[in-house]
Amino acid sequence: MTDAELQTFTSIMDALVRISSNMKSMERELRCPVCEEMVKQPIVLPCLHSVCVLCAAEVLVQRGYPPPELPPEPNTPTSSPNTRSPRQARRPPPKTDRLDRVLRTVCGTYPGRRRKDTPVLIMMFPCPTCRCDVELGERGLMDCLRNLTLERIVERYRHTVSLGSMAVMCQFCKPPQTLEATKGCADCRANFCNECFKLYHPWGTPRAQHEHILPTHCFRPKVLVCVEHEQERLQFYCRSCQRLLCALCKLRRVHSGHKVMPIAQAHQALKDKITKEMNYVLANQEMVQAQITQVESAIAQTEVNSAVAKEQLNQCVSELRGVLAERQGALAKTIEGARAQRAEALNSQLSEKQSLLENAGLLTYTQELLKETDQPCFVQAARITHNRLVNAIDNLQHFSLTADPSFRHYHMDVSRELKLLCSMDFIQAPLAPVIDTQKTLAYDQLYLCWRLPQDSAPAWHYSVEYQRKVGGAGPLWGGVKSEGTGGGSSPWQRLEEVGGTSAVIDRLEMDSVYVLRVRGCNKAGYGEYSEEVYLHTPPAPVLSFCLDSRWGLHAERIALGKGQTYARSVPGLTLLQAADRALTSCHLTSDLLVADVSVTQGRHYWVCSVEPGSYLVKVGVGLEAKLQEWFHLPQDMASPRYDPDSGHDSGAEDAQDCPPPFCFLTMGMGKILLPKSASSNASSAPLTAPLPPRLGVCLDFEKGRVTFYDAHSLRVLWEGTVDCSAPICPAFCFIGGGALQLQELIANRSTEHTPPRRVTIQSRATNLSN
Repeated sequence: MTDAELQTFTSIMDALVRISSNMKSMERELRCPVCEEMVKQPIVLPCLHSVCVLCAAEVLVQRGYPPPELPPEPNTPTSSPNTRSPRQARRPPPKTDRLDRVLRTVCGTYPGRRRKDTPVLIMMFPCPTCRCDVELGERGLMDCLRNLTLERIVERYRHTVSLGSMAVMCQFCKPPQTLEATKGCADCRANFCNECFKLYHPWGTPRAQHEHILPTHCFRPKVLVCVEHEQERLQFYCRSCQRLLCALCKLRRVHSGHKVMPIAQAHQALKDKITKEMNYVLANQEMVQAQITQVESAIAQTEVNSAVAKEQLNQCVSELRGVLAERQGALAKTIEGARAQRAEALNSQLSEKQSLLENAGLLTYTQELLKETDQPCFVQAARITHNRLVNAIDNLQHFSLTADPSFRHYHMDVSRELKLLCSMDFIQAPLAPVIDTQKTLAYDQLYLCWRLPQDSAPAWHYSVEYQRKVGGAGPLWGGVKSEGTGGGSSPWQRLEEVGGTSAVIDRLEMDSVYVLRVRGCNKAGYGEYSEEVYLHTPPAPVLSFCLDSRWGLHAERIALGKGQTYARSVPGLTLLQAADRALTSCHLTSDLLVADVSVTQGRHYWVCSVEPGSYLVKVGVGLEAKLQEWFHLPQDMASPRYDPDSGHDSGAEDAQDCPPPFCFLTMGMGKILLPKSASSNASSAPLTAPLPPRLGVCLDFEKGRVTFYDAHSLRVLWEGTVDCSAPICPAFCFIGGGALQLQELIANRSTEHTPPRRVTIQSRATNLSN
């Protein structure tokens, strides 16, 4: 053999070995998930997974369903050699014994039944791949198409792995001279050598038109046909139902309005997608290899960490045993000391009682003592004996044990400890926190507050993540994230190692929607995320101010709180005296409060809260000079020429083109009065709405517009105009009793915890769609 021939032979063998290695690595894709062997006559379930038809039938029978109707095999022509060959007896019988054995074992005999004899039964098949029950329909396995493509791949795999060692023999040669088959007949479903093929397919007969294929051990139908309309080829694909259709199925009403395309178009589209996806995977082999290395490292680390965890478990249990043994010794020592003390006391009492017996020591000694004749000596010696006898008689009349032998105080109650030991488990990560939507708000900064559920493990610290929603306003504040919301999102930002159950987020964009979530962390790692909540930042920069007490303040009726951000109006004697004139006229004086700052340009936003029990409170803006002029002079509050919400009196009706010098919104008694718009009917009554917990005001100085919001959801309540030819001041007016509170800046709140670290979460997105 020359060098060139040797090199060619070596390259061919290397290619064959490489192909064989690649095919062997594909073997797990060709196994049935039920029997874990190479699939035989696979069918496609509605979930698109494939199983052997016999395995599917066996599973259904074992689940208690009646014997299923299997998809029919193509009929063998009566003139084929299968029916007239004398060697038919030597051919192996069809391998249906397994299903018959299962049916006989589970159901006994199963006589034929008609479909109308029993009600319609919807079969549910437990797919072992997706681990869920899939509905097979009324016809059961009859509605499942055969996976011919998978069968062809399995056959190519067998030929490639065997590398030609498994020859297919002719089924019609006379032994012992059986030749290797060279052709297979798809119509006769048999393998032939050249001579036998010519013998059984004579020229000029219909059998000569049979389709011949390569020799095979598994014959299959030529094409897929409709399971409901026999001999109808599947020529269409319904994208809505994701099913193959024949021409008759396409005409059904159930597919009206569905996206139905020709099978060639669906084939090309799916082939292009798979090709694109395969090319992407092939182009990222380095990434695949890196992830394989990472998974392998994780597997090795899992083994190491599990061994360390077991060692720590044994160490903890050993420590418990040591503590229990030490505690057992200490308690046993205490019991032994109590036993010795009580035994000593009882033994002493026993000795005293025994001395009182007739022939015992004390009575014998007393008898001898009574024999003494010397009186002084008797008196001297008898006094102690007398005392002992008195004590003995007293103890005899009032007998009690000197020590309690029951030891009832030394019984242990270990029910709590046993409960703790039974509940002893590995540490758990914290549960998903619950965000407090009442305390969470967005103002000059974003303030987020949360708590852990009661049955949650404690958290060492928290991780707060937020991102800005791009493309319009998202769901309402506090809503849960829903699938399919429009617009994109910016990258997630993260505040790590947040101590406590609240966090402040700054450097946010105005008039934007942010989505936030929180999760806790302890020694077991991070727990689950909380429900995502949405916060809408203010539409303009926040204006910080206090209430000015230098003018317009009646000390007997208005009281300011500390920091001048809280005001309360208390009706006093003046209002009572004014009410005495109510029969003739009503001259009620309004109390005005203005801010200590004025606005000369730009857009500004502020928030206040009005007490629901207030009688009448007006919130708005106005020209500083006009406010002093209009509100310092007594006004007839019931006069039809005075409408504070309109911003002008009847004297200004001649100049309707000029905006009013102030704009107020009236609220009280738990309601808010929405003034009539210029386009509405003059006779229609103003609208009322529930008073929101927090009222937001936005002033656009350049446009001369004031917008009132529900600060909780940033829903617009009403919008009006105001004259901005001079500095504008936020103003508040009290009529009767009432109170209001300006919103405190979040930046002014004290933070005792260390500032968290701000991290940008980089995520790699892959788009394979067209």
